[in-house]
Amino acid sequence: MDGTIRIGELARRTGVSPELLRAWEDRYGLLQPSRSPGGFRLYTAADEVRTRQMTRLIADGLSAAEAARQALTGDEIEPRIAPPIVDQLATQLRTALDDFDGAAAHAALDSLLASVSPEIVLADVVLPYLRELGDRWQAGRASVAQEHFASQLLRGRLLAIARDWDSGTGPKLLLACLPAEAHDLGLIIFGILAARRGWRITLLGADTPIDTLYATVRRVRPSLTVLLATTPTMLSTHASDIRALSGLTRTAIAGTTDTQAIADTGAIALPTDIVHAARSLA
Repeated sequence: MDGTIRIGELARRTGVSPELLRAWEDRYGLLQPSRSPGGFRLYTAADEVRTRQMTRLIADGLSAAEAARQALTGDEIEPRIAPPIVDQLATQLRTALDDFDGAAAHAALDSLLASVSPEIVLADVVLPYLRELGDRWQAGRASVAQEHFASQLLRGRLLAIARDWDSGTGPKLLLACLPAEAHDLGLIIFGILAARRGWRITLLGADTPIDTLYATVRRVRPSLTVLLATTPTMLSTHASDIRALSGLTRTAIAGTTDTQAIADTGAIALPTDIVHAARSLA
């Protein structure tokens, strides 16, 4: 034996799906297989090492392209900004959004995105702010107007980051909110994080009709469909539809911790933490 392995074994050892391994190979040249006499890809120990390095670097917040570059060259790059500066900019962003100051909010976001990876901006700034804003709104310490202003401004910026998330050759990921689910900000953030791990994203957004889901699955043929449902009632209402959809596409549920309700639909549960959920796709 020459020590080479086929893609299924490489996937088993690294925890990265064969589809994503092929996407990283095609898009970034991360893997450099030989071919067996029968035409099968054969991977070496070096390919396994690079795959593990790439998953570690992505988990640390790098984009897939930068992680691949570092895994191929072994060139580790130090962060370009100190965490206290990120905290300072996060405070500026919160103040601007609370004060309806769009120009200052955009400036804070521009500074953040120019200094650290989008993963860090999303995981360490945007998501904590949205959670904190939701808590303040429920406690009566933030107005409906503040919540709407902040959500719309951030949604626009997130979609700008996501503008090329359906490009490339990676596996397809379909994202949609179940009917009556009106908030898709978390789903957009999840999609951005997944795209930077090699997935190609199709977003249907908030309040997606079930027949639209069926039609899109048949048209797009995704490797995975993720549905957002923040209450068990949504799942129970559409359990039979989700079960039927699972017969057409691998389906996962995000947004609720009710694992029994998810199991009753035949879908799989994603971690409720958005960053962990995106990492779990590998």
